[in-house]
Amino acid sequence: MVSLTKVITGGHQGKHPVDDIPPLAKLAPLGLQHVLAMYAGAVAVPLIVGGALVAQGKLQSSDLPYLITADLFVAGIATLIQAIGFWRFGVRLPLMQGCTFAAVAPMITIGSQYGITAIYGSVIASGIFMMLLAPVFGRLLHLFPPLVTGTVILIIGLSLMPVAANWFGGGTPGVTEDFGSPANIGLGAFTLIVIIALERFGPEAIKRLSILIGLVIGTVVAVPFGMTDFSGVSEQNWVGITMPFHFGLPSFQITAIISMLIVALVIMTETTGDILAVGEIVDKKVEPRQLSDGLRADGLSTVLGGVFNTFPYTAFAQNVGLVAITGVKTRHVASFAGIILILLGILPKLGAVVEGVPLSVLGGAGIALFGMVAASGVRTLSQVRFNNTNVLVVAISVGVGLLPTVSPTLYEDFPTWFQTIFDSGISAGALTAILLNMLLNSETLQRKFAQDSDTPPHDAVRGPAL
Repeated sequence: MVSLTKVITGGHQGKHPVDDIPPLAKLAPLGLQHVLAMYAGAVAVPLIVGGALVAQGKLQSSDLPYLITADLFVAGIATLIQAIGFWRFGVRLPLMQGCTFAAVAPMITIGSQYGITAIYGSVIASGIFMMLLAPVFGRLLHLFPPLVTGTVILIIGLSLMPVAANWFGGGTPGVTEDFGSPANIGLGAFTLIVIIALERFGPEAIKRLSILIGLVIGTVVAVPFGMTDFSGVSEQNWVGITMPFHFGLPSFQITAIISMLIVALVIMTETTGDILAVGEIVDKKVEPRQLSDGLRADGLSTVLGGVFNTFPYTAFAQNVGLVAITGVKTRHVASFAGIILILLGILPKLGAVVEGVPLSVLGGAGIALFGMVAASGVRTLSQVRFNNTNVLVVAISVGVGLLPTVSPTLYEDFPTWFQTIFDSGISAGALTAILLNMLLNSETLQRKFAQDSDTPPHDAVRGPAL
């Protein structure tokens, strides 16, 4: 057992870099960096769902801060479960957990029809479903050879770019008054330039904190221009406790549960991609059992979300990009970040301070983070022999995955279950890549390919995964 004193003063070296525990002086800023990278995305889901229910008269506007603190609190617990793990729960890789966007539309529909307690009932049911299904998904790891994995990672990075673009512009087009103003664009570009300069000229220790330092410098520069807003700090309480079933006991509606079970499948598909992506980045092979443990942790976290008045949880892809850009492989950076999230959840004033970071500053960092995710996908695809068949798998999968990204209203006339799957470019692209690889790289085609080559292709449907 590693003593706390040893961790604080000198850290601890594990058998694999993933298990290293840096000294606290390094661990703290690295963990804060992860929190800042995910914060805007983490609070977006409770804001969107809560705002919609307020507009429908299902909630009071005063409930929104509570939803945010509850989300941060459970996100911290979920991150600890995933990064540290216990028994058969947790992938034990540097992954951050947050509310999934895949559940936003179904939850708004459920809330408008049955109320918020029905949302939590369906969330709890979907979490249990995910835990039961995790071993099945774990045995499907052979469906994710480098051809599929690289394609999915590439789609994850590209699908996140609209988020970076909105941040870069300072908000939401048509909603934020100064969206796309020269001041916002300039601040975002300045932040990105600072990050690039730190990566180019900074010593190794600075490079690992380039995102955090860029965010801090960008925020400081924004202050004299009146582009920061810390007014919410004084309005928040020092302590806020998240209580189970704050809005009442959950109700279980069959149609709502079925809708969320579909969301659960989408979450598991996306999380599989994120787990394989971070495993590739930290050079640790993901085994079927480890994948099952990670998905089981998602299910447990989702159940906790339903109990503590928040929503389904999944791995955050933007933090996968942060692992890639910093080169810090230890999972305990995520563990420390989980502790920070818990503190933000029970100390609302701290959360308000973080919320004061301008979106355009986050946008400058987001371009680097999400671009690194896409670049990691390209790196994985470099292992693949690109015959015409494999080119077609990547081309069509990326195309299908980007359709809802470039045209968000494309599927609005389709049934809710269809939108739940295909409005997420990640799940749509992943399913397309898996199916096309199975269809076009069938056993018959593989034998024909092998006859024309001295070595069998290693990206076949039954070829080795990462």
